[in-house]
Amino acid sequence: MLVDTNILIDVVNDDPRWADWSIHQLRVQSKIHVLSINPIIYSELSSAFSKIEDLDDVLQTMGLKFVQIPKPALFLAAKAFLMYRKKGGNKHNVLGDFFVGAHAAVSRLPVLTRDTQRFQTYFPSVELVSPKVLH
Repeated sequence: MLVDTNILIDVVNDDPRWADWSIHQLRVQSKIHVLSINPIIYSELSSAFSKIEDLDDVLQTMGLKFVQIPKPALFLAAKAFLMYRKKGGNKHNVLGDFFVGAHAAVSRLPVLTRDTQRFQTYFPSVELVSPKVLH
C-alpha cells in the first residue's frame, strides 16, 4: 500500500481534524499491507523537516518501506497528466499526484489518502482507503 503524503502530514503535524483518523488507518492498514512510500511522497514530505535524518527517523519509526517507481508508471503518469491538461486542468503542482496514482495502478497497490478525486478520475482501477470511501 502506498501512503499518500497528506496522511503522513496529518500525523507529523498532529492535525487537529485528521491526525487521529490517519494514525488509526496506518495501524489498521499495517496489519493488512506493507506500508510504502515512493520518491515523490518522500520529497513532498521532506518539506515538513529541516534535516534528512529527522525525516528518515520518522519514516523508520512508522515502518514505511521506500520503493522506487517502475518505468511503466512514470510513462503512465505523464500520459494521465497530459489528459488532465487537455481536459482543462490548469494546476501545475499536481504532477506528483499522477506519479503516485500511476505507481499504484501499475504495481496494483492500494493507496491510503484523503485526496481521492484525481485517483478516481485518472486511475479508476486503484483501490483507495479514504474517509470518503470508508464512511
